[in-house]
Order: sequence, then structure tokens, then C-alpha cells
Amino acid sequence: MNKLQDWPEPIVRVQSLSDSGIPLIPERYVKPILQRPSVNSTASNDVNIPVIDLARLYGDDHALRATILDQISIACREWGFFQVINHGVSPQLMDRAREVWRQFFHSPMEVKQAYANTPKTYEGYGSRLGVEKVLDEYGKQLVELCGKLMKVLSINLGLGEEKLQNAFGGENIGACLRVNFYPKCPQPDLTLGLSSHSDPGGMTLLLPDSHVPGLQVRKDGNWITVKPVPHAFIVNIGDQIQVLSNATCKSVEHRVMVNSSEERLSLAFFYNPRSDIPIEPLKELVAPDRPPLYPAMTFDEYRLFIRMRGPCGKSQVESLKSPR
Repeated sequence: MNKLQDWPEPIVRVQSLSDSGIPLIPERYVKPILQRPSVNSTASNDVNIPVIDLARLYGDDHALRATILDQISIACREWGFFQVINHGVSPQLMDRAREVWRQFFHSPMEVKQAYANTPKTYEGYGSRLGVEKVLDEYGKQLVELCGKLMKVLSINLGLGEEKLQNAFGGENIGACLRVNFYPKCPQPDLTLGLSSHSDPGGMTLLLPDSHVPGLQVRKDGNWITVKPVPHAFIVNIGDQIQVLSNATCKSVEHRVMVNSSEERLSLAFFYNPRSDIPIEPLKELVAPDRPPLYPAMTFDEYRLFIRMRGPCGKSQVESLKSPR
């Protein structure tokens, strides 16, 4: 078994670099020309990921419910991303969760450093961080929302509504919150806040910055800048659901831009399968004319596979596909 290596150089907090006022970013952060954010990007006002209103999803109007299910199905197949509004999570709780973390990132470095991860895990601040109880309630409401969306995806795949959830491990799933802080960058045209990748897990609920756009989604060869809707969650399909659905639902490449005038903060909630359950295409979605595209692999095994290779667009999950 390959072992994870130490980071090749001492970690320098990007926020510290930004606060120092340096006019140029360090060379190690400069992206190759074809990976820079100006390449194949579109910020057209008439292009955005689908926005779906969940208000009547569980109402008595069956025709309207069918319309919402269809909207989500199309978004999962064609985009891998969509925004949900009227989703049941308290807007006040969303605002408070974001503010708690913004305050943390503006704390003195010696306070933040007490919660720093080790170089052998992930750069940033770890789960030992103690924060206000508001985040416990935030996590509970997001788990509930993810459970509802899992039922919708399962129904749209022609399965029983609990099928995907059971494939994840039932109630014994994995969930975690990652908070991303992107400080001001003096040369935003040369670098990215987060390199192109698809999410390795199951489903992600992103609470974006309420004022500063930054997320870009790849669609038909172009990078589309997502325009967040107030108090919406951005939902994206991860590699594990792509595998379970035998590539009916798509995980999609995305990346994050930075800018020179404003910082940006986002909260990514990852809803993942239990780490030791083999994940493979569901047998109901396999047929002689559509054989299974992926081998069985636990989420633990897949995460190690991803970690050894680093962010590489969608090449990790695509490399697992069986030839047809």
C-alpha cells in the first residue's frame, strides 16, 4: 500500500500572504496557462445552473411534484449542479453559520493555529475546532435536506425511494463540513482558489458567499460562473452517486476563482457513503446493453486513490470506467 507523503514544503497560510500585502503571488501558486481562470470562461447573465424551488415537492399537487422531480432529474443528468430554494433550512441559521466562520478566519493567527491540521492530513484547520452550537443545528438540518434529495434522486432513477440511501449505509453515513476561506489575491488571473475537480463523495451542499461569486462549473467545454441565489444551496452530484447510478447522474468538474478586491467564504457540506461499504453500479441500473461501468470500491479506497493523484479534473473517476 502506498503511503501518503509529507507536503513537499512548509505550509504557509495563504491568508497570511494576502494580509502581508505582497504585490505578486509566489511562483508555486501560478497555474499553467490552460488552467488559468480566464480560459474558456463565461459570465453571461443568461447562463446559470438550474434553480429549483422545493416548496411544493411534498405537497398534494402531483403534477407540480412531477415537474420538480423532472427538473432535478434533468439537472443531475445534464449539469451535475443545481441550486435549491425553499429547501426547509432556516435562512437565519444559514447566515449565522457563515458569520461564525467568518469571525474565526479573522481571529489572530495564534488562535487559529491551535486548530491547524498536520501536513499528513489536509491543509487548513481541523475537526478539533470548537464552534458555537448553531453549527450542530445547521448540520442536522442539512442531513435532513440531503436525505430528502437522496429520495428524489432514487425515484428519478426508477428505484425505491430508500435505495440510494441504503446503498450509502442507511442512517450510518459519513458527513462533514469544510469551510473555505479565499482571501484577496493580487493576481487572480494567474491562479485559482481551488483547482478543477469533481467531488469524490456522494452529494455536496454548498452555502456560497452571499456577495462574492467564485464557483465555476464546466459545461460543454466552457467554464460558467455560478450566480448564487440568496439563501439557496448549491447542490452537486459526487463521484459515488455517479458510480451507483452507472453514470446516469453526473459528477461535474468545478473550480473556484479568487479576486483582488474581496475575500470570499463558503461552507461545503459533504454527504458521503459509509467508508467501508463497496460502492458499485446498482444492479437495477445494469442491463446487457448497459453493463456496469465501474468496479466495486469502498469510499476509503477511493479517497486514498484520489489523494495519491491530487486534483485532476474528472480523470480519477473516468479512469475507473470499464471499456465498453
